[in-house]
Amino acid sequence: MHIIVLGAGIIGVSTAWHLAERGHTVTVVDRQADAALETSFANAAQISVSYCEPWANREAPLKALKWMFSKEAPLLFRPTFDIQQWLWGLRFLGQCHDAAFERNVRQLVALGAYSHAALKDVVASTGIEYQRLTRGIAHYYTDQKSFDGAADAAALMRRHGVQRRVVDRDELLRIEPALAAYGERIVGGTYTPSDESGDARVFTQELARRCAARGVRFLWNHDVLRLIRTGGQVTATALRDRASGEVVTERADATVVACGSYSAPLLRTVGVNLPIYPGKGYSATLRLRRPEAAPSVSLLDDSVKCAMSRLGDTLRIAGTIEVGGWDLTLDTPLARARCAMLVRRVEEVFPGVCELDEPNFWAGLRPATPTNIPFIGATRVGRLWVNAGHGTLGWTHGAGSGKALAELISGTQPALDFGFTGPRAPGLRAATPLPSAA
Repeated sequence: MHIIVLGAGIIGVSTAWHLAERGHTVTVVDRQADAALETSFANAAQISVSYCEPWANREAPLKALKWMFSKEAPLLFRPTFDIQQWLWGLRFLGQCHDAAFERNVRQLVALGAYSHAALKDVVASTGIEYQRLTRGIAHYYTDQKSFDGAADAAALMRRHGVQRRVVDRDELLRIEPALAAYGERIVGGTYTPSDESGDARVFTQELARRCAARGVRFLWNHDVLRLIRTGGQVTATALRDRASGEVVTERADATVVACGSYSAPLLRTVGVNLPIYPGKGYSATLRLRRPEAAPSVSLLDDSVKCAMSRLGDTLRIAGTIEVGGWDLTLDTPLARARCAMLVRRVEEVFPGVCELDEPNFWAGLRPATPTNIPFIGATRVGRLWVNAGHGTLGWTHGAGSGKALAELISGTQPALDFGFTGPRAPGLRAATPLPSAA
């Protein structure tokens, strides 16, 4: 089949790769000049199967209410006049109970384990280098009450086959000696050696090059104008070349929408209404002044809910979610406050380790669903597929989401316990069961 993939972030490029592996003719469309220049550009860099936890839990409503008055809040709900935001918020509140949390965790971890295995396979077959570190993820706590609750979080992950374990301060400092300067304030942590980190942008762009080498066609600098629906099927996509202004119609046997947060408004134009809403996230990438004192284990800071990952001669710190519309600017009082918090936190934890005078700030829109579970599969419109809604876990779930959708389109049931979107294809074959995440 000829398949169009709309979007060249980690999700779209992974989908294209796996479709090409299965013998399909693939065209990828993106409005940017290269892959991974939007949401996949400067994320937290973590492959964090052990932290695939949904935002919605029984404590979230009260926390979100309290955080509404803080510019540095980890999750900031900023009310707008957008009805889609309010509908999303109501669905989010409907997920804030223990039964939903357990159900959502199970699916997120299943997809995470499947995706991590898929990523390892792609890396082994392509040899892509992307500042990969396979030294695990450590989560450190400075508050005793929060640390006391870490045992429950670790036990939850172990029930789903992920070996996240609780460690005391001394063991945590042995795992990551770079935390020594901040050690007196740390009360303990958790550690998952099987997790890893790496640069999602570099990986995605290198994978796009390999896709092109095996015949995948990329239409860069092309805007998606509309999906063309004939009867009950999407048969083509109208595109505009940004350079020439020319409008072209690209026909295909199947179309995959993998446009991140922009997937939802595009899908609504053909009657597919999915609860995906943007969550603005921030990161700062800092050059290392003292590389020998920088961490090599990827870290999660519980007090400010941010992640820190070493990427060669830089340190990336990323965090916070702002549910308040589509604004990506960094030059507002709120954005400046959130960026400043990230830099300040790096200096508090790793004093003198990073150059602070030229922080490379970034903001991106994380495509969030109320459950944090992405939509992967067929829509109710014929020939139209979706791979979107990954929130903060696009890098963690990217390789597996692309592989799973390619399998579904090719008529095979992916080997994981996951609620795929849409009906099962006629004659869908079951795949070989996937091993445990342990």
